[in-house]
Amino acid sequence: MASHEILGDLVQVYKRGGRFWHCSASVKGHQYRTSTKEEGLEQAKQFAEDWYLELRGKARAGLLKKEKSLKEAADQFLKEYEVITEGQRSPRWIEGHAIRVRLHIVPFFGDLGVSEVTPGKVQEYRMHRIATSRTGKAPARSTIHDELVTLRQILKTAIRHGWLTHLPDLSPPYRTQGKIVHRPWFSPDEYKELYTATREYAQNAPKAFRWNAEQVHDYVLFLANTGLRPDEARNLQHRDVAVVQDERTRECILEIEVRGKRGVGFCKSMPGAVQPYLRLMSRPKPLLRADGARMGRSVAADEAARPLPERTDPVFPGNHIKLFNRLMERVKLKLDRDGNKRTAYSLRHTYICMRLMEGADIYALAKNCRTSVEMIQKFYAAHIKDLLDASAINVRRPKSSRKRREEAPQESEDMEA
Repeated sequence: MASHEILGDLVQVYKRGGRFWHCSASVKGHQYRTSTKEEGLEQAKQFAEDWYLELRGKARAGLLKKEKSLKEAADQFLKEYEVITEGQRSPRWIEGHAIRVRLHIVPFFGDLGVSEVTPGKVQEYRMHRIATSRTGKAPARSTIHDELVTLRQILKTAIRHGWLTHLPDLSPPYRTQGKIVHRPWFSPDEYKELYTATREYAQNAPKAFRWNAEQVHDYVLFLANTGLRPDEARNLQHRDVAVVQDERTRECILEIEVRGKRGVGFCKSMPGAVQPYLRLMSRPKPLLRADGARMGRSVAADEAARPLPERTDPVFPGNHIKLFNRLMERVKLKLDRDGNKRTAYSLRHTYICMRLMEGADIYALAKNCRTSVEMIQKFYAAHIKDLLDASAINVRRPKSSRKRREEAPQESEDMEA
């Protein structure tokens, strides 16, 4: 690393290998560094001299802030977060924080002291993200929200270490109450149309693709009758599922030990999930190549030579997203009434909505779906017309006794006539 000293060794001018020279100096026991933004050495030295004299002037006037920068707080946050949340947060979520810090938070806020991150500066950040978008359109609201969540976590880290006294208001200004929108789901008629299409495809698919078609059909029925999230279904193994007879309803159902975004939970299915699961248990596993990938057309080879699933095997060993999407597009169910795209998650929404339409207790439903009552009331119950009681809404106040007496003579005259 090339390095030069000026002003009697008080200022160091150095280059780290990039285009620009950097400079550093110590004022009142605190080390300061900055980039000169100059490529030539002489220009960099002139900048460093002016910068140092400006620092000395600010120090004498008491204007220098001896506080941690946001970059230092961000480094401390990333170092702590991965260790403290190990086993509680997925590596992908932790990596997302690191990516947002590196690409957006530090380039904009990095040189600021933690106390200089004000609500006004955060609003400037929102405008900066919109103005510098590579796609030419504003980032999605959820994208900005995730970045500000990361920023909030960094500032909370600064508070815990005593570098900041309070958390600034990061909420967006001019905010109106958000619309309550439908989560894409299948109405009863649409759901019937969907599973009819998957069943017909499973029956008529070419032999080489029949295993995948049958899996998709049972996948649709299983999720719509259990309310599992797609990631929960992906983690499900046969040892997590038991076919039992419910004591109260006397119906045959599935008891499922679920592992997903909420940790370990339990679920009791609808009776309609039993037959799809029994088919999944009795369906031979696909043939695999030496590298572990499924063989293409040879999947439909002699079923007698293919073993049945074992207790530790996943219930849904394949990824059938493309086939599921093609089937929805074929029957024109990919988009709902509001233009929202339906996904495998829509089967969970369908399960919740149908249970509400049948009068299920909302608290028991929330517990069975491993979510909160508030989430169900906000995103599901508000859209179910069956939850509106017409007898409680269409109430008419009885007429007063005086009005009835005035109407009585006229009615008697009409009867005599």
